Amino acid sequence: MLIARRHYASRLIIGSGKYQSFEQNRDALVASGAQMITVAIRRVNLGQNQNERSLLEVISPRDYTILPNTAGCYTAADAVRTCRMARELLDGHKLVKLEVLGDQKTLYPNVTETLVAAEELVKDGFDVMVYTSDDPLIAKRLEEIGCVAVMPLGAPIGSGLGIRNPYNIRMILENAKVPIIVDAGVGTASDAAIAMELGCDGVLMNTAIAEARNPVLMASAMKKAVESGREAFLAGRMPRRLYASASSPVDGTFF
Repeated sequence: MLIARRHYASRLIIGSGKYQSFEQNRDALVASGAQMITVAIRRVNLGQNQNERSLLEVISPRDYTILPNTAGCYTAADAVRTCRMARELLDGHKLVKLEVLGDQKTLYPNVTETLVAAEELVKDGFDVMVYTSDDPLIAKRLEEIGCVAVMPLGAPIGSGLGIRNPYNIRMILENAKVPIIVDAGVGTASDAAIAMELGCDGVLMNTAIAEARNPVLMASAMKKAVESGREAFLAGRMPRRLYASASSPVDGTFF
């Protein structure tokens, strides 16, 4: 997977929220095989709070790509300000995940504010991976603005409902020239596999791993699901048929 001129062998991105400890987060990250971890600047300490332990003491930017995100932002202005703070904290780091939420109940993206923030961040030199709705027209517009990856939701954040509208995801994929990464809604390994079988370039998840009874084991399952889903997509599934089709040819059968 190529994002902002860098190749990632893993197509899985995991989060850093809701874990019992930084150490559990690190162990899940290792088990997942992911090379990128997204971090909510407003919720996780990366050094902005001098009196608290920093995630970077446990998960090093030398080993993983830290993807700061704007979770908790409800306006374009707040999102842009948060990205600029992340750039300062991470010594000029340009890769960010933009999300501008509409309300606290649904955590659905505010598309209008997202478009405004995306334009400003791209102009300011950021490499923007953007969380958005599964609207194909909005996805294309975000690509045109210059976002390096478009991340449509599979279902509401933290819902675990899986890929609720695969048809829209397919339409987004048909017109995309940047990576399409399903972000939000994954609940278990089969959901991740479905996203990859659709042809998505990757999957981002947090709650599905962090709130599993065994987060480290679930992280391992997600790694396998993403890999198998990608292989299935590349292999090309058999056509769906209304009636049975014999596994062995009937021509030349001896009676």
